[in-house]
Amino acid sequence: MSDLPAATQRSRVRVPLRFGDGYRVDAELVTFHGLVDGQEHLAVVLGDPAPGAVPLVRLHSECLTGDVFGSARCDCGPQLREAVERIAERGGVLLYLRQEGRGIGLYNKLDAYALQDQGLDTYAANTALGLPEDARDYTAAAQMLQALGIAELDLLSNNPDKAGQLRDLGIDVGDRVPTGVFTTAHNVRYLRAKVLQTQHTLPLGELTELGVG
Repeated sequence: MSDLPAATQRSRVRVPLRFGDGYRVDAELVTFHGLVDGQEHLAVVLGDPAPGAVPLVRLHSECLTGDVFGSARCDCGPQLREAVERIAERGGVLLYLRQEGRGIGLYNKLDAYALQDQGLDTYAANTALGLPEDARDYTAAAQMLQALGIAELDLLSNNPDKAGQLRDLGIDVGDRVPTGVFTTAHNVRYLRAKVLQTQHTLPLGELTELGVG
């Protein structure tokens, strides 16, 4: 572990999770004291890793439009649903991070959507607003893992930046396990931009075949 400021567990509570497609699982929700950014991030502890196995972990950035309202402009809601089941099967943790819109906030994200409707991609829209392409910092996530006693993990993510930041913060990231690909008519340009701009591990050829050139 690197010399992270110490965070501590604040509370743990069991919550039965129920999804719209009928999937159900019990989870433990963990809150924290001492997170560097002062945000109310949440750990969702699911399943039990086999003896000697490393936990499967996902860093999921909050997306009100996708996670709650089912927006088809991104793949966040389906990724959240998939991650909960996959982590529960293997044992591990989903860190639900309050970093809406890749860290720029909900209102700015919706402003960026308006620019995307004029032809800009998701990253160019942020830049046009004078904002970072991706403002997320995973120091608090590393603190949460440390407080949970997790020093080694496999990461459920298509985003190499998440793995890179965690490693820089002293977390031993083994395998980076890709998520599924959840395409809609409304999010193909968004997904393709993630491949081209930030090297997400998504099948570029398949996205191109869907009509985004």
